[in-house]
Amino acid sequence: MLKKLLLALSVGGFALGACAAETVATADAVTSTAVTPAVEQMVRQAIHKLSDKVQVDSVELAPMPGFYLVIASGKIVYLSTDGRYMLDGDVVDLSNRTNANDAAWARFRKNELAKLPASEGILFAPPNPKYTVTVFTDVNCGFCRALHEQVAGFNKAGIAVRYLAWPREGLLTTAGRPTPTYTEMVSVWCAADRKAAFTAAKQGHEPKPATCVNPVKDEFNLGLKLGVDGTPTIFAPDGRTLGGFVTPEQLLQALQQGG
Repeated sequence: MLKKLLLALSVGGFALGACAAETVATADAVTSTAVTPAVEQMVRQAIHKLSDKVQVDSVELAPMPGFYLVIASGKIVYLSTDGRYMLDGDVVDLSNRTNANDAAWARFRKNELAKLPASEGILFAPPNPKYTVTVFTDVNCGFCRALHEQVAGFNKAGIAVRYLAWPREGLLTTAGRPTPTYTEMVSVWCAADRKAAFTAAKQGHEPKPATCVNPVKDEFNLGLKLGVDGTPTIFAPDGRTLGGFVTPEQLLQALQQGG
């Protein structure tokens, strides 16, 4: 397990794969408990014994005694308060049958997504949306294209869709050159009319090559930080993961269940 965990952490918990169609997940609110800067430093030093490439993003007291809950490079792990032991896996509260990982991810994702300027996404929204979801997407992913075909249905249901760029091929090829999908998504984000270029790309029309100061690389890295490992990945306003490909009816139901 240690070898597997080390490998996962060293590559940021990221696996290049096909389009994701994840199941709807729920996460009940759990009160987070802050830790001192000294504790954060101890946790970072302990994690870095595995790999100095790991980025520790969040440390808090775990829901069970004797451990810290740590979000690092797109994974959740639990570190004993003496820094000696690490657990990798789900922690289930048997009293209420909730997964502590879900709640921790939801809090973290909500806070991180709130920091992102609205101008960096591509928004498809009705006049007065009831909900706004964030979707990490790839213009060439089949499930992503099918999802975007329903954007009018999402808007009709009162759901605004904010798209962020997440080229599944990654940013660079093994030869160190920009991947075709990354290049294409940069062209979309640099287009004079982003929404039109985005929709056209989803329909299989390659955008006119363009470059500019753009957020594609930052959004890809943010996705890794938030545990995204496929597209589309949909996050609710409260940070819950709502799945991959869903219908407007399914998405609205999942949003309503979260209050």
